[in-house]
Amino acid sequence: MGSALETLCGQAFGAGQVAMLGVYLQRSWIVLIGAALLMVPFYVFAEPLLLALGQDPEVAREAARFALYILPGAFSFAVNFPTAKFLQAQSKVLVLAWIGIAGLCFHVAVTYVLVTVLGWGSAGAALAYDLSLWAIALGQAAYIIGWCKDGWRGWSMAAFNDMWAFVRLSLESAVMLCLEIWYLGMITVLTGDLQDAQIAVDSLGVWAAMHAVIVVIGESLLIGLLCMALVLIFRDNFASIYTSDVELRQAVSKIAGLLGLTMVLNSVQPVLSGVAIGGGWQGLVAYINLGCYYIFGLPLGYLLGYKFNYGVGVIDYVV
Repeated sequence: MGSALETLCGQAFGAGQVAMLGVYLQRSWIVLIGAALLMVPFYVFAEPLLLALGQDPEVAREAARFALYILPGAFSFAVNFPTAKFLQAQSKVLVLAWIGIAGLCFHVAVTYVLVTVLGWGSAGAALAYDLSLWAIALGQAAYIIGWCKDGWRGWSMAAFNDMWAFVRLSLESAVMLCLEIWYLGMITVLTGDLQDAQIAVDSLGVWAAMHAVIVVIGESLLIGLLCMALVLIFRDNFASIYTSDVELRQAVSKIAGLLGLTMVLNSVQPVLSGVAIGGGWQGLVAYINLGCYYIFGLPLGYLLGYKFNYGVGVIDYVV
């Protein structure tokens, strides 16, 4: 829902109406905090929901426990996303980079203390996650309030004006992006029904981590081709960055070829999505994503992955 602010702030800044950026920011905070509150039941009742979807009981239990741990961090996104879009619209990305670097250092230090020194395990990792997210979100908000005097003119009741139009654009943005994001979550749930659920889910997790690295580097056709080449060359070794488990490394190696190809195919899509967000075409793209991911991709991936036993790699590739 935060990408609605990307559209409005970009257009307002381009039109020279810089003062409206602060109003849009506050309006987005209100809408996103309300949306975060509506999401709370999904965190609280994660285990029965996952079990109802046929998830492995052990995986469902651990996922539900971790979901409760990271619930405080979910609310940080209601602050983080709007502030990031506010700064991006004004090309103040260097500020985001420095805050992100500081947040990463803070996260590494806190994670080491809570997980390694104190031995709190997944609970410590979740707490470090929550603290890091809030540190970044509050850091961005503090910079805007303290140093962005052109765009931030203080709290304004104008934030409550035209609320429904903003909510509608936010919902269109949410549908557009969530249809894209949720498919990976659905693949993970489907993977939990494979014969060896733990290895299958873990191998998909390693792939998701690799894809996150690519997103940070920057998604483009050239980067996608380079990453595919690296994955294919080091397919037997790159999983060792994330795990020492031999069986898991072998499982990741088996799907490396297909997943390397998806890096190339996915390299163009984010650019097109960015153009759509800038033009306010979220509703149109939502229909495209619905057809590609859910009407075509997931059903075909399910058939190939389960009925023909090609596994998780084919599921992800088809989608």
